[in-house]
This record gives sequence, structure tokens and C-alpha cells, in this order.
Amino acid sequence: MLGTIVNTIAIIVGSLLGLVFKGGIPKKYNVTIMHAISLAVILIGLRMAFKTDGILLVVFSLVIGSLIGELLRIEDRLENFGKLLEKRFSKAGNGIAKGFVVASLIYCVGSMAIVGSLESGLSGNHQTLFAKSALDGFSSIIFTSLFGIGVLFSSISVFIYQGLITMTASLMKPFLVSAVINQMSGVGGLLIIAIGFNLLEIQKIKVGNMLPAIFIPLIYYMIKQLAAF
Repeated sequence: MLGTIVNTIAIIVGSLLGLVFKGGIPKKYNVTIMHAISLAVILIGLRMAFKTDGILLVVFSLVIGSLIGELLRIEDRLENFGKLLEKRFSKAGNGIAKGFVVASLIYCVGSMAIVGSLESGLSGNHQTLFAKSALDGFSSIIFTSLFGIGVLFSSISVFIYQGLITMTASLMKPFLVSAVINQMSGVGGLLIIAIGFNLLEIQKIKVGNMLPAIFIPLIYYMIKQLAAF
């Protein structure tokens, strides 16, 4: 859990630094910076998505995962939790929910979150999560300066999400071959692209409801292996 703890602390520290800069950056610069970050997010998503060569499995994963997410209403639950935080910590209501949801999705969807947590749990190697901590810490400064304190609370999502993956990693070890990880990264890359579209306000995509899709390739491979016995 060391890697996840460091990642959580990095987001908290970065968010606190971001609060210092909030309000000190003119609005026109905020808009330009937001567009630049959005484009960078899309580029990251594209690089991840191109790792896969199993297009049919990716499509299948997105469809099934989205159906599961809709049934579980993941996006609504994330937004409701964000609004609860907003009500609790902000009398005026300054967009805590948006910052919480956007940051939570960005920090949890990427392959570094999944692969890093798995490495942490399987071998005690925290290097990937340490690298992710540096990236998340820096980006949280920018996100908090744009969205406010809601980004800080995304550290809760990261701690729970990555922590659960780390703790259950040993159970999944036999199934985590490179092909499966590439498929999971491919799905995750497409979700990151969708986040970029949301940030640019091109199209509102319920990325939260698509989160289960990331794990469909793993479930598919597990069923395939078990059926072979």
C-alpha cells in the first residue's frame, strides 16, 4: 500500500498548493491552460489506446462495462458524493463536485493506476506508483487552481480504488499476462480520451459509468482460462 499512500499524499499536497494559486490566474489564462491540458489528456489516451490489437474485445468491453456502470449508476454516485462534499465544505458552492469527479476519473482510469497498483501488490515494486505520484501531484496543482478544492477530495477515490487493486492483486496474478494488461490499457485509453472531450466540452460522456469496462478483458481471460480446464 506504500505506493498508493504516497500517491494520495502527493495529490493532497498538490491540491493545497493549487489553492494558493487559485484566483491569482486571470480567467483567460485559465481557459487556455484548460484547453492545453485537455489536449494533453487526449494524447495520453491515444497512446494508451494504440497498445491494443484486439479491437473486438475492446468494443465488447466498452459495451458490457457501460451497461454495468449504468446499472450501478457510478457517474451519478460520484457526482452525488461530490455535491455532498460541496454542501459540507462550501457555503457558496463553488464547483467542488466537478473538480472531484474530473480529477477522480483522470487519476483512476489510467494504466499507471492499474498496472502500478498490481505491481505494488504482487511484488512490492512501487516505482510506477511513485512516478504516477509525481505526475498527479503536479497536475493537481493545475487542476485545483482551475476547479478548486474538489480536486483534493479525489485523493479519497485514488486511495480506495488503487488500494483495492493492490490488496486483491495476488488473487489475479495467474491471469495478468501482457496481452490482458494491454487490452485493459487500451480500454482505459479510450476512457481518457472521453475525459478530454468532456474537459473541452465537446460532448458530455458519462465516463464514470464506463469504468467497469477496464476490467472486462481480465474477466474474459479468467473465464477463458477456467473453461480450458
